Amino acid sequence: MLTREENDILTKTGPETPMGDLMRRYWIPALLSWELPEPDCPPVRVKLLSEELIAFKDTNGAIGLLSEYCPHRNVSLWLGRNEECGLRCIYHGWKYDVTGQCIDQMNEPEQFADKVKAKSYPTFEVGGVVWTYMGPVEFRPPPPLFEWTQVPESHRGVSKVLQDFNWLQGFEGTMDTSHAPILHRTFNRIDSPLFSGGAPTLELDVMDYGYRYFSIRKGENGGQFVKGYQFVMPWTQIRSAQDGSDGHYCVPVDDEHSMMWNWAYKVGSPLSDEEKNQDRFGNGPSHIDQATFRPLSNRENDYLMDRAMQRTINFSGIVGTNTQDRAVQDSMGAIRDRTKETLGPTDRPIIVARQLMLEGIRAMQEGGVPRGSDTTDYYRVRGAQADVPKGQDFRSVLAPLMQSNAE
Repeated sequence: MLTREENDILTKTGPETPMGDLMRRYWIPALLSWELPEPDCPPVRVKLLSEELIAFKDTNGAIGLLSEYCPHRNVSLWLGRNEECGLRCIYHGWKYDVTGQCIDQMNEPEQFADKVKAKSYPTFEVGGVVWTYMGPVEFRPPPPLFEWTQVPESHRGVSKVLQDFNWLQGFEGTMDTSHAPILHRTFNRIDSPLFSGGAPTLELDVMDYGYRYFSIRKGENGGQFVKGYQFVMPWTQIRSAQDGSDGHYCVPVDDEHSMMWNWAYKVGSPLSDEEKNQDRFGNGPSHIDQATFRPLSNRENDYLMDRAMQRTINFSGIVGTNTQDRAVQDSMGAIRDRTKETLGPTDRPIIVARQLMLEGIRAMQEGGVPRGSDTTDYYRVRGAQADVPKGQDFRSVLAPLMQSNAE
């Protein structure tokens, strides 16, 4: 379990907090590209790490991410006019370019726009996502070129869901493999090794970007069924899928809300429409309000839990793999008190992830470089799974599959 102080450190991510400072050393997914569909389109509210921001695409297609509030009288720039390479406040007409520089002041006879600048963050667009870096300029990391961002648009799908609880609950759910055949069990699907292989044993290798870990279950003919996962600092989970990988980013909105990003891709073939929109997981347009990104099955309607379904169809009585995840994570409260936990051996990925994040905070505070913030090694990592014959070392089988051969 964590101490109360450690729990506070890991769950509080606003400005000038240790964990917030650590997260600002990495590229952060901010919004989906389709939220800014064309130059001079309406601006979009974005909240990251407790900072209220505004994103806009200017006349030339450049994307700005500014503090929401005009430096003049602190009116929301969401009300602003996106026009002629700048966002103009409707109160007094002060206008800002994508760097936050004020470039015009309609109400001032003697302008001093060159002396005014709104807080802004750089952006980088790749994989259908607009990313931002919110940390010190001198520590800006290489761009976030995960393998899934490099495949054709037809080969990938990405979505996001707003969650009403702290980021750490969502993230730790993604790193917890032992719950999958329990929470996500359906009674007509128990012949898979994931469901029939019993409780897993886990092995974990710390890497320069985070770690990789292996979930090992009984397989056929005395062999093993092994799934390999990746953790990339500070919030990325990558898991196996056919001819590619799926994964999540769990990004703090504020201390009591988080955005779960979900992505899937294949290297060698396009995704089907069902795979792209992730509806069967509870992440698609039929489950998520595409204007607010709030799930339609939520705390207020008890996640549409059906007790009859729970008795006869699936273990949870809830439809959708990630909807089931959100329900149990939401049930912990807005911010879970981890001093009350009782952890076991299958919680090792969670324990080590916490240790690496605390290690990263210490490294940063001592003038060092947090793990994973200055490397591109994660560009090529992926999840994998395999049936490993009896007597064969599972790492010799899995490790090559967890690394792309692409240069």
